[in-house]
Amino acid sequence: MYGAPVDLSFKYISSLADACSEEPSSSLRPLRKNSEMKYRSRSLRLSNNNITDLHDLQKPVSHFLAEPSQLAWLDLSFNKISHIHQALCELHELRVLYLHGNSIFILSEVDRLGVLPHLHTITLHGNVIETNKAYRNRVISVLPRLKTMDFSAVTRQERVMAKIWHQGNKRSRNSKQTLQ
Repeated sequence: MYGAPVDLSFKYISSLADACSEEPSSSLRPLRKNSEMKYRSRSLRLSNNNITDLHDLQKPVSHFLAEPSQLAWLDLSFNKISHIHQALCELHELRVLYLHGNSIFILSEVDRLGVLPHLHTITLHGNVIETNKAYRNRVISVLPRLKTMDFSAVTRQERVMAKIWHQGNKRSRNSKQTLQ
């Protein structure tokens, strides 16, 4: 039913609104369109561009996809994204999200993605947040349905450790607030 990814990679896109004027790259699997000339796909590639802000994300999603609410796989890797925008949190069917090779520097921004009920695969390596000691524990604790992170399986032991880490941090924050 759903075809190949709509590929807008390597198009020098800096604004998501501008993406709508681009023509998707052809692939080995042909892109199929519906009667409205929108693509029957649940996947969108916007990697290797110059995107800095995601506030207009819904524009290319709605422009290119026949069923924008069914977007399940989004590749935003190798851009210049520094913040996880609320627009990502509105993609309720999202299962796979690639954000590696960007400029995300605030680890707590990943917490926003916890509202995505089906998100099971994420990449965040190659961002500044990767240097934080708590990086993997934090991401696994706020995204409990993750099966894969940074192209590596999330193990049962990592889930246990992330839960312990999260509980320890919660206690630490609560005791600091009590002392103030």
